[in-house]
Amino acid sequence: MSKSRLGISLAGAAGMVAAMVMVALPAQAGTCPASTTCSTTVTFTVTAPGGLTITVPDGPVNIGSGAPGTQISGPLGPVTVSDQRAALNATWVASVIAAPAGFTTGGGTAPETVPTSAVLYWSGTATTTGTGTFVPGQIDAAAAQTLTVTRTAYSKTTGSGNNSATWTPTIVINIPAQAVAGTYTGTINHSVA
Repeated sequence: MSKSRLGISLAGAAGMVAAMVMVALPAQAGTCPASTTCSTTVTFTVTAPGGLTITVPDGPVNIGSGAPGTQISGPLGPVTVSDQRAALNATWVASVIAAPAGFTTGGGTAPETVPTSAVLYWSGTATTTGTGTFVPGQIDAAAAQTLTVTRTAYSKTTGSGNNSATWTPTIVINIPAQAVAGTYTGTINHSVA
């Protein structure tokens, strides 16, 4: 009786090992006669290492000084869009707007405020990677736009795959004639979609 139990146990174990070996073996290609093509389908996956992001300069950024009724102009610092979506249609739009409160000093009264209508932005050209068409929102100072509403800072209108663009926008401030002396602070907001 113990011999037959041992025989059953060994037979069961052998069956399990055979099943495990069969599962572990790779799929076999078809058998083809001589002088014919024998094909094996191969697959692989390309992963997207990241998403769509925008990086802006750490503040505060000081763009200079000037008297009432004059103009101040200075670089904001590098702004970078990084598109790591590995997308077939890798297009995006980077936008910019100033905070609605404008730039203020002291208590932020009317004479202590430079409104967003006096704040202009121009992107200039960008250093880019990847393929496609990259378009500046404002190519030069003559194309500068006020930041009272959302403006296009930069965009990518065609192309596929990973890409990036880095530009250094210029901020222009038309100081009102009635502005009072002080250090004015405000916020310029970028986003990408």
